[in-house]
Amino acid sequence: MRAVVAVVASRSAFATAAVSSFHRLKPIVRCSSSSPSTAVSTTIPTSTSFGEAVISPAAKEGLVPLVIPLSESSAGTLTCLLRWPTSPPGMEMPVVEVHKHGVWLLAKSVDQYIHRILVEEDAKAQDSNKLWNASSEAGEKLYKRGDFLESQIADLDVYLLKKVGLFPDVIERKVSRHLERGDQVSAMITGEFYTKNHFPGFGRPFAFNAQLLLKVGRKLEAKDAARGSLKSPWWTLGFKYQEVAEIAEWEDEQIEFIKEKVTEEGRQEDLKKGKAPEQVALDEAAFWLDLASIDGTWDEVVDRVAECYMEAGLCDIAKFILYRE
Repeated sequence: MRAVVAVVASRSAFATAAVSSFHRLKPIVRCSSSSPSTAVSTTIPTSTSFGEAVISPAAKEGLVPLVIPLSESSAGTLTCLLRWPTSPPGMEMPVVEVHKHGVWLLAKSVDQYIHRILVEEDAKAQDSNKLWNASSEAGEKLYKRGDFLESQIADLDVYLLKKVGLFPDVIERKVSRHLERGDQVSAMITGEFYTKNHFPGFGRPFAFNAQLLLKVGRKLEAKDAARGSLKSPWWTLGFKYQEVAEIAEWEDEQIEFIKEKVTEEGRQEDLKKGKAPEQVALDEAAFWLDLASIDGTWDEVVDRVAECYMEAGLCDIAKFILYRE
């Protein structure tokens, strides 16, 4: 809970963030992740787009239970950190955008998110020092002002991919550009690259690739790709479950299967097969989150998901999920 408490403590420091481009790096949050790094455990600029307001990290009503809210846009879009329940040691909390049916990955870490914002602002060539003052030491360690121009790379997306890191929206935009030029082969190569474990835990790359394959007439391959994407948490698809299930040519059988797994009979069946009780509990938590993602009924499953994590021995995660205003 240190992450949540620290963010709450720092809210007043940036409640006056103004509506302007250089304030994309304000609000600033203090947060300690489950695997602290220099950037995350100190004062960090995170968020966002123009005019976003800092919100309480406990304002989680109606949201995926695993997120830490940071800011909200005028359109109601939330930027959050995502706390994976069983992340490996050293893994940073990714920055995500939250929607009714799940999350959309913005960056794999806070550092990467800030780095991208600095590059994009520098690329605009606006003569303002306020952005760089707002970014403080954290920004200076990530990006030196003027590097984009000095690189002589004309395409901002190319610079981001080469110098900053991989971003889902940039890769998807690259696919779209190939299609606009009529280059289906390059589009499919890029789509396949997208699925190569660059974004572990997220189903979006596979679901996007499924739609791409369908678009270029590879229906059978699209079906396989869609079914593969549904092995990931459904709330990471970046699409509604029904959209992906349609490509996979699944009706309601997978939903019914999961509903059976979360019954007492389903639990007992897994235990009889020799599965450890802790793993059964973890699986049930994942199943409940999948089911909630279909209609965005997150609040209906929060208590049971927390109970599952308690049973699995993840008490900190259970307490985190239940933390509310």
